[in-house]
Amino acid sequence: MSRIGKKPIAIPSGLEVTVDGTVVNVKKGNNVIPVETHGRVEVEVADNQVVLSKVGETKESAAFWGTYRALINNAVTGLSEGFAKSLEINGVGYRAAVKGKVLELQLGYSHPINYDIPEGLEVTVEKNIIHVKGADKQQVGQAAAIIRGFRKPEPYKGKGVKYTDEHIVRKAGKTAK
Repeated sequence: MSRIGKKPIAIPSGLEVTVDGTVVNVKKGNNVIPVETHGRVEVEVADNQVVLSKVGETKESAAFWGTYRALINNAVTGLSEGFAKSLEINGVGYRAAVKGKVLELQLGYSHPINYDIPEGLEVTVEKNIIHVKGADKQQVGQAAAIIRGFRKPEPYKGKGVKYTDEHIVRKAGKTAK
């Protein structure tokens, strides 16, 4: 087992972490990310560190210990540095543009796809690269997955929307006899 729950989380300057019952609130300015622990772990904030401890000695409590430590760490990292995902559009005539709070995608269908950008995310487009940025790791990953899902990359020509660090395994096409 990794014992990730043992590691204390350092609180960077400018961030405020408070424990309100079973909810851990990570705050920076107006942004607040709440993490609900449902009483499965004990959370203490002391000496600019967040320390989590198990409630029982069961397997579930050990699993929750590491899970909630990771969730609180993601909230701290998100508000201090932020998270980002980049997607690349490949294909003739495939393009993207941000118009206000809407990402407009033209991906070879007979109609444009309009994706409403969720609150708290910033989406920018440079040529054929879409950048999704935000403080909530889950929200950034979900938005990127939804955008990729509009036209997944196909294995023959590589057309579609893919992550910039994703490798598409290419297949050989038909061969003439």
